[in-house]
Amino acid sequence: MDNTPNRPEWASRIGFILAAVGSAVGLGNIWRFPYIMGKYGGSAFLLVYLLIILFVCSLPLICELAFGKRTKKESVGAYGSVNPKLKFFGWLNVVTATIIASFYFVIGGWLLNYIYVNAAKFVITDYDAYFSSFVSSPVLPCILTTIFLLMVMFFIFRGVNKGIEFINKIMMPLFLLIIIILCIFSMTLPNAAAGLKFMFMPDFTKINGEMLLAALGQSLFTLSIGMGILLVYGSYMTKKENTVRSAYMIIFSDTLFAILAAIMIFPAAFSFGLDVNSGAGLAFITLPNIFAQIPYGNVFAVLFFVLLFFAAFTSSISIVEVPTAALIENLKISRNKAAAIVSVVVFVLAIPVTLSMGIFGKFKLFGLNLFDFFDYITSNILLPLNTIILCVVIGWFVKLRNIRAFRNKTVYAIFNFLLRFVTPVALTILILFGTVLKK
Repeated sequence: MDNTPNRPEWASRIGFILAAVGSAVGLGNIWRFPYIMGKYGGSAFLLVYLLIILFVCSLPLICELAFGKRTKKESVGAYGSVNPKLKFFGWLNVVTATIIASFYFVIGGWLLNYIYVNAAKFVITDYDAYFSSFVSSPVLPCILTTIFLLMVMFFIFRGVNKGIEFINKIMMPLFLLIIIILCIFSMTLPNAAAGLKFMFMPDFTKINGEMLLAALGQSLFTLSIGMGILLVYGSYMTKKENTVRSAYMIIFSDTLFAILAAIMIFPAAFSFGLDVNSGAGLAFITLPNIFAQIPYGNVFAVLFFVLLFFAAFTSSISIVEVPTAALIENLKISRNKAAAIVSVVVFVLAIPVTLSMGIFGKFKLFGLNLFDFFDYITSNILLPLNTIILCVVIGWFVKLRNIRAFRNKTVYAIFNFLLRFVTPVALTILILFGTVLKK
């Protein structure tokens, strides 16, 4: 166990919980969850998603938090503390987080644009056409992606306590309030019942291998499992913090935000006759339609996109904290130097990802542009793979008893069996089923 002096810790329990929730609740809930749900049949996907979260993903989440709390190290150091040969798996977490940052920051740039457009009261008659035109532009999205990156890295330079804790304590409650208001309004629109039916009336014929893989990838993506975030955040926990209780608070809050986002979007989509399978732009097309029908719609639009920006912002800080912490503790360099290196690497990756929506659109990897390819390999391959590795390392090398996450002997025995045998096998089957069999 490492007792490195001056290592940051969360200033308060509420600060830690909101930071962890802020990491989980972001674009994965508001942007990604509704369009993935729309793509895979709505309510059937929601049911599969909830089952996977409860019975497959909750245990790795607990273990990742507890692993960091026990070792007081970031992902590379934590794996290395078990066996120096396992450091490779910690670096795999770092690579995964860096790739995710490259396309996550692109969406952050989109949010900056939508804040400006609504604040300036631009008149847009065709939101679908506007979104397509904007993301395919070769200049503006690159500039905004760069600005978003610089803003995020500013807070990485500031460290843990003065950045992420402060932002989450203010922004997450306000974000929840505005989403609830928009949900209420969305459900009052004509034909809103069709959207709710789409969400809550399961069609089990929609379940296939590809959907299972998508639900698994979304679960891992939105809960921040398998990229080292929870491990790093766990390493900043105080000894008195209850790991299991904190993990389930994160799961509950994250799932609540995802469902609220879907309730906000789907009734409006059906009311306006929009395609719920319209991809990553669903939120950017549907939400402006909602705001256009609300008195003082520009005010609500600005508030929502500002708060969504901060949700994305806190998540982005947590993502790039993974490679930053790894460089600090393994290369023995200052936070400023580590943050500068991470900034350059993410920038080099993010600009081609941004352009892949436009002038680089013809460049394909396995039939996908760079944006979609990075999204696919992280959500459907790297995150599940990293989670399997985590389960094997904790279950067979560290063991649950040693990380003190479970005090009751019966609960320990059940979770230990699940961790060692059930969860890794289930994750492996889902990956193979989704990638090889597909349907």
